[in-house]
Parts: sequence; C-alpha cells; structure tokens
Amino acid sequence: MALRTGDHSQAATNGLKEKVLTLDTMNPCVRKVEYAVRGPIVLRALELEQELRQGVKKPFTEVIRANIGDAQAMGQTPITFLRQVLALCVHPDLLNSPDFPDDAKRRAERILQACGGHSLGAYSISSGTQLIREDVARYIERRDGGIPADPNNIFLSTGASDAIVTLLKLLVAGEGRTRTGVLIPIPQYPLYSAALAELNAVQVDYYLDEERAWALDVAELRRALLQARDHCRPRALCIINPGNPTGQVQTRECIEAVIRFAFEEGLFLLADESRCTRTTCTPRARSSTRSRRCGFRGGYVEVVNMDAAVQQQMQKLRSVRLCPPTPGQVLLDVVVSPPAPSDPSFAQFQAERRAVLAELAAKAKLTEQVFNEAPGIRCNPVQGAMYSFPRVQLPPRAVQRAQELGLAPDMFFCLRLLEETGICVVPGSGFGQREGTYHFRMTILPPMEKLRPLLETLSQFHAKFTREYS
Repeated sequence: MALRTGDHSQAATNGLKEKVLTLDTMNPCVRKVEYAVRGPIVLRALELEQELRQGVKKPFTEVIRANIGDAQAMGQTPITFLRQVLALCVHPDLLNSPDFPDDAKRRAERILQACGGHSLGAYSISSGTQLIREDVARYIERRDGGIPADPNNIFLSTGASDAIVTLLKLLVAGEGRTRTGVLIPIPQYPLYSAALAELNAVQVDYYLDEERAWALDVAELRRALLQARDHCRPRALCIINPGNPTGQVQTRECIEAVIRFAFEEGLFLLADESRCTRTTCTPRARSSTRSRRCGFRGGYVEVVNMDAAVQQQMQKLRSVRLCPPTPGQVLLDVVVSPPAPSDPSFAQFQAERRAVLAELAAKAKLTEQVFNEAPGIRCNPVQGAMYSFPRVQLPPRAVQRAQELGLAPDMFFCLRLLEETGICVVPGSGFGQREGTYHFRMTILPPMEKLRPLLETLSQFHAKFTREYS
C-alpha cells in the first residue's frame, strides 16, 4: 500500500521506513493513464447501486449502465450454438447427452482433438491453437473475396485490446523529438490514449468531421501529420471503423484513400474494426483483430508482409503471455465458422443472429430519432458498433459551474444525470472532442422496453438542466 504524499514526514517522525512504492516513486507513465469508460462516473454508479440495495431513497429505482458495450449484461440473448459448443468443450462428458445437436458435438470433438491432452484446460501454443488459426484464415479469405490468408500470420489474443497493445509495443521507440507518434481519431476509444500514455509515446490527434456523420478526411490526416513532425516521429495511423464511440462506418472510397495516404507517408496502418471486427496495416504490413463475446475475451491479429525479424519479436512478446484463454479461442472459432446450411443448427443460428441484428438496427434508429427531436441534442446516425455519441448544448452558466467544481462541463452534466435519473453514460471529454463542443457516449444495448424510456428521460433531463442554468 502506498503512502500518501502528506504521510512522508509523519513516517519519518515515527521512525518508520517509507514505503518502497509511492505515488512519487511509481512509474510516472502509469499515473498519466486514464480510461473514461470505467472511470469516476462508473465508480459513482456502483456506489449508487449499493445505496439502493441498502434501502436509500433515490429519484430512481435502478442504475442503468449505458456506459459500456456489454451486450449480455444488458440482456442480449446468447447465441445457442456458441454456448453449446463451449459447454461441450469444457465438459466433454456432455458429448454423450441427447440434449446437444450432432453438429455441435462434431465441432467440439474437432476442437478438443486439436488441444493438448484433448482438454480445454491445457495451454495452447502462444499464438493460439493451430486449428483455430486455420479456421480464422479461411474466414478472412472468404470475407475478403478470395484473397489468401496465411494461418502462420495469425495470432490469437485475449480480445482485441491485447492485440492492439502488442502492436503498439512494437512501434514505440525514441526519445525527445524522435519519440514515436501515433495518429488516432478524435473522438477515440480511450484504450489508445491509455496505451500510448503507458508506453510514453506521443498521441497525435486528428479530428473526425461531425458535420459529415463523423467522416474521415485525408486533408485532416495530412494536417495532423505535418504538425506532429515538429515534435515527434509519426510512425503509425489508427483507424477505428466502425467508430467507437461515434458508431459511424467509413465509405470504401475513404478507406482506399487512407491506405494510399499511409503508404505514401510510410505509416504503419492499424484499422481497428473490433466492433465488427478487424485491424489492418499498410500494403507492406496488415494486421487485424476480432473480438466479441465480451467477458470471454477472444480475438486475433493478422499480420501480412511484416518484416520477418519483427514478426519473430512479436511472437516473443506473445510467448511471454503464455497463451490466450482457451474458452475465448473456442468461441472465436465458432464465430468465424458458424453452422453451414446443411447443419442441424443452421436454422436456429440464423434466426437468432438475424433477431439480434434486427433489434440493434431498430434501437439505433430509435436513438437517433428521439435525440434529434430534443432541442439542444444532436445525434448522427448509428451505422455500426453499438454506441451513439450525441452532442449536447450546455448553457454558459453550467460550463462556469463545472469549472468552479474542477470538472469538465460534460462530466458535470453526466454526473448530474446519474444522480437524478440513475442513467450512467460517459462524458465526451473522456474520448476527445473539438474545443467548445460537448458530448456523451451511450450504448444502444438496453432492452427496447427500457431504451425508449431511457432516451426520453435523458432528453427531459437535458431540458431541465438547460432551464436551471439559463
């Protein structure tokens, strides 16, 4: 346990040795790390939930956590086939049960045969089970119109975040003006700002165009790159598509222009599509990640045309972590190779998948509609992912009050929203935004019977908040 700064003199007075690790002696890069998605507002939400359980009276009966894209925590029904295969792999005795379809049993047996000791409890090799990497390669080839993918270039990971941080570790080098700079979109998913702070790299911001549904403009990339070269060495460009927190999907023309830009400028290109999901690098080096099933933490990274010696170093980094969790690997395998039309589980799998996608589409449309009907709130279409990032107008007196409290204005708004309605969303300042604009990120995942009242309550709260500070 670290001593507080003010405890040093008291410790000396009492003849005690100071702690080896204190805030003053710890890694200063870690102190700079911030992660708004699970930050102070979420901690307050947890406290409110505890107070409700203790019978403390509040203006609401439950806290609605719309701060994070945790689908099943918000009531989304798991896909049956995925859980069946996982259950069979975890407990192979169930292979004798008549309660599981034959194709699920065949899939589980195939995976278990590829595991050490035919058990999911065994380590896999550091890059992930060979069979599953081969299935991922076939998935990529199908998805990309027949362009071959080599399983030897595929590394399984503990979710997309783990793969992204590994790639950033390979890129970061230099000191002073030679420190590595990484271009990231603003708004961004705070994994990037947190990882860059921890690695002591330089965050180079480029702004998405909110007026054009969060479009990416190559001219803005060029502006950010040229300015960054005055104080660091930009080496990588990150694209988040579909957008997180913004929910947009970039056009094919835009992505092609970005790839040309990265190639011309010699940038390593990370196209993070973990909400769909994929990461890509330049024509000389491409990497991709896939991650869904939240708590099971499964993902992959594909590297193409990376320097062979660097790829060996990447393998070394992966080896230090031993291997990604095998249950996540199993679920990843089923995601990239779902039941075929001839399989007994196909009809149910397709029906469940379509139902989830249809519900998400309806929620996205409802979110855009309700917010855009509310004065002072503007919401771009939610095209992908599971988030909206509405812009809110805040009165000058509210901004002044927030400054008096030492808070970002949108943090002040979101805290008041939480305390008065129980709705937990994340302020836009945690993701980055243009100076003088205010946003919040909320997931569209709550059940439809809760989502509409949530949207209406939030809109009504904004109107009340605006009147109070006008």
